Amino acid sequence: MFLDYLALGFLIFGVLVTFYLIIAIHDIPYEIAKKRNHPHQDAIHVAGWVSLLTLHTIWPFLWIWATIYRPERGYGFSPEAERLAALTARIADLEARLAVLEGKPPAPEV
Repeated sequence: MFLDYLALGFLIFGVLVTFYLIIAIHDIPYEIAKKRNHPHQDAIHVAGWVSLLTLHTIWPFLWIWATIYRPERGYGFSPEAERLAALTARIADLEARLAVLEGKPPAPEV
């Protein structure tokens, strides 16, 4: 009789731990998105809950969606950083030329 209750306890414990692990695993993409300050972190969180209903079939795509974004460069598909550096250099050059035309000493570079 004691072994029956012990087995039932182990069974209940196993079901609870499995349920907790499934919930914890589905939330990993949201935690990544929150850490990276992702602009779509709420959508990733909701999609993670929806993935529970689809047996986590969309979960790998959520992982990719959360990890592809970086705050310093965005999604990284466009050469935004190079364009910004080129525009900054162009503005500095134009300011130096304008200072020469106005007869002022050029501003120090930042």
